[in-house]
Amino acid sequence: MASDSPIDITPWTEKYRPHKLSEIIGQKDIVKSMHGFVKAGNMPHLLLAGPPGCGKTTTTLALAREMYGEQVHECLLEMNASDERGIDVVRGKIKDFARTVPLARVPFKLIFLDEADSLTSDAQSALRRTMEMYVSATRFILGANYSSKIIEPIQSRCSVFRFKALSDEEMKEMVGRIAEAEKLKIEEKAYAALAYVSEGDMRRLINALQGASLHGTHITEDAVYRFAARARPKEILEMMQAGLDGKFVEARKLLHRLLTEYGLSGEDVLIQMFRELDNVKIDERAKADLIDRIGEYNFRVVEGANEVIQLEACLAQLAVIGKEKKV
Repeated sequence: MASDSPIDITPWTEKYRPHKLSEIIGQKDIVKSMHGFVKAGNMPHLLLAGPPGCGKTTTTLALAREMYGEQVHECLLEMNASDERGIDVVRGKIKDFARTVPLARVPFKLIFLDEADSLTSDAQSALRRTMEMYVSATRFILGANYSSKIIEPIQSRCSVFRFKALSDEEMKEMVGRIAEAEKLKIEEKAYAALAYVSEGDMRRLINALQGASLHGTHITEDAVYRFAARARPKEILEMMQAGLDGKFVEARKLLHRLLTEYGLSGEDVLIQMFRELDNVKIDERAKADLIDRIGEYNFRVVEGANEVIQLEACLAQLAVIGKEKKV
């Protein structure tokens, strides 16, 4: 009797990760430069800076595959600096790999150090010396969310490429690719919901889509928001507007409904409130005051204060601002 076909349990973030530079969505100017490096068979050290999920790792891996072909595994060392961030890692694992001569048609190897902005200052100083000493045999690609956390001596030795958060159109293109491959039917409102919850982060987008698909091949707006643990923008706006209109009890009920139905954290609620500021009906000065309040309560929540108390206090502040400055 024939056995059933094995189930593919590969996460979609890996299953649909582009393998070639030509398959990458967005970052066109950067991809064009990477094509140039492949064609020349030469490149400087690189610093890839930008928000999570914008393609830094994907671009690096595609570059390495096109540069080395079947020898990519022998010529590429991939590490995450948030896991191995101390000076001993630089002096040991990185230095050992950097000093060996590559056995490939390209006369240098690659070390990809993701989240390099997590390295300690001492580790970055040691890395700078390693980059200088073994530049003939090894080139470094550093990925960072915040380039300002990379010391200047390293930045000056790298070509810096700044990645942008992906646009809604670019996100929709990836959703279309996956929907075709997985035979999904996606409602138009679901496209907008996926763009909203992902905020330009391709990894978050694909995870949200895979999660929503667990409920069936027909992807709805509701399935996206529920899996991503995000409230609909109109629900956040309704709560904020109730607070600004002085309807504190109603705003409080809406808040608790959101916390219960979507399982939102305090920081999630405050971030979504911040994103809806342009849509609230108050004057510009009042919006500035509201940003200040949301920032303060977000800091308190991140520092460990009770989330519910801080959120209700924030709604109380909305009522005060609405009473004083509503148009």
